[in-house]
Amino acid sequence: MTPGEQIRDHALSLPGAWPDEPWEGDLVAKVGPEDKGKMFAFLGDTSVGVKAGASREEADEWLDRYPDDASVMAYIGRNGWNTLALDGAIPLEELLEAVEDSYDAIVAKLPKKARPPQE
Repeated sequence: MTPGEQIRDHALSLPGAWPDEPWEGDLVAKVGPEDKGKMFAFLGDTSVGVKAGASREEADEWLDRYPDDASVMAYIGRNGWNTLALDGAIPLEELLEAVEDSYDAIVAKLPKKARPPQE
């Protein structure tokens, strides 16, 4: 199984997570009601996009630790989103944890009635 498949499977196994393709060819993981779900991961074959911090400064820690494998996401990077390479220096465990942290950050912003039951 490739790292991209492992990340995808892990993201979609989180409580209440579901796949969506808001733009042709771009798979994302969302959580929340299907009509108002929020993205928590952009699932690519060679990278994953995640909410990497509550602020740009917090998310920049990834760029400092992995300058060749972490970058600010276009358009939404100012809100703490990063792109993390799957085939570089970032260990798979850290990538999986980054997806979980992104999920937790997005779930926390959902209205309580829209949050999935936690196992």
